[in-house]
Amino acid sequence: MNELLRHIPPVHEIQKHPKIQEVQDKYQFSIHTVTKRIQEVINRIREQLLNEDMQLNDSLELREMIVHQVLAKIDEWTAPNLQRVINGTGTILHTNLGRARLSEDAIKHVAEVAGHYSNLEYNLQDGNRGSRHSIIEDLIKEVTGAEAAMVVNNNAAAVYLVLRSFAKYKEVIVSRGELVEIGGSFRVSSIMEESDARLVEVGTTNKTHLFDYEQAISEQTSMILKVHSSNFKIVGFTKEVERRELISLCREHNLIFYEDLGSGALFDFQSMKIGYEPVVGHVLKEGADLVSFSGDKLLGGPQAGIIAGKKKYIDQLKKHQLARVLRVDKMTLAALEITLREYAKGTEIAYRNIPAIRDILTPLEEIKNRAESFLSNTAELKNMAMTLGKSFSKIGGGTMPLEELETYGVFIKPKTLSARRLEQKLRLQSPPVIARFIDDQLFLDFRTITGEDVDILSRVFVQLDQQL
Repeated sequence: MNELLRHIPPVHEIQKHPKIQEVQDKYQFSIHTVTKRIQEVINRIREQLLNEDMQLNDSLELREMIVHQVLAKIDEWTAPNLQRVINGTGTILHTNLGRARLSEDAIKHVAEVAGHYSNLEYNLQDGNRGSRHSIIEDLIKEVTGAEAAMVVNNNAAAVYLVLRSFAKYKEVIVSRGELVEIGGSFRVSSIMEESDARLVEVGTTNKTHLFDYEQAISEQTSMILKVHSSNFKIVGFTKEVERRELISLCREHNLIFYEDLGSGALFDFQSMKIGYEPVVGHVLKEGADLVSFSGDKLLGGPQAGIIAGKKKYIDQLKKHQLARVLRVDKMTLAALEITLREYAKGTEIAYRNIPAIRDILTPLEEIKNRAESFLSNTAELKNMAMTLGKSFSKIGGGTMPLEELETYGVFIKPKTLSARRLEQKLRLQSPPVIARFIDDQLFLDFRTITGEDVDILSRVFVQLDQQL
């Protein structure tokens, strides 16, 4: 071991190795970038030798090992941390995998705006400073029927801004059964606390009556908040107060009625017998003063929090100091504008062009065809057995949790390693493939694997099969 430690080559020798020089020329790295990777590898190998965690025969083997590990580290460093994956889980709005995919036109517009100067805050008509609110406000009004609207960076921010603006040090009444927790342990009650609004819980977990709200109203009450239970459903012995009754109660006592819709459906999925998500336009038509919802869930756009409703309230929100803190950038606005335009063109256009809607409504036969195409492409694999099978997809993103969409996929049974080990290997491919397990069997759901993905996925499996 001591002999090997003495023969660890100095950094400058590794720098001169032909393979290292080749990589440095290829990527045009600075000498500092390469040196840092070499030092990291040498330090790790020295530690392993000292701990006797490594067995080597001679200094030449040691040198080649260092070069190999440096090259691997450079490859790892050059690959972006945020990268495309193939979603074989069947969860359409998978939060961990980026939720909604953007439409082709939205992607093109984002690239156009990001790569050039834009009129983000410039009025082309009069040549003066403009407002980024105006870029998509009219579109939101058109597709929802709202008097006015604005956009912040996500729906949690929208809830916070509304409560901070209209209920700071005042009371907000909310049903105990609607105090939801969303991903990452973010709770409505905690957001309210941070906004300095005073939470007044009414009713019980499973039952809340109109008289519960009536009895809770005081001189300090500013608002009644209704939270749509996007990510859970209480069933059985239950009771909730209808929206129209709460709106009427707010009118009677001069209170604001605000509904956090969460998922933000502009497409009427209920008409397709899918879920129970309220359509934003319908809620506003019933008389809600304010609503807020996400941009990257059922709407099918980028991450954003959209606030829509009465003009007098939206105007106040726009002037709040937090509006600047929570504002969105040009790329978000670019993606959201094109997504909203698809809705403005009509339901059929939205269904055809917005991936989130298209994936939810994809005919079963089309999903089956994709799976069969993949099976045909991989028929010659020697180390994996594959069979066509049926299962159910989830919508995801904390949306319509009870809905299960019938789907087709492929069960994969490796012959030379465990299913768990194969799943790990798939995650490390390029692009990474994310699968799921059904009763300890590895399964690829083709509802979330596009036609373009099928060919790429087939190549990944052919290459992986050769390595097994």
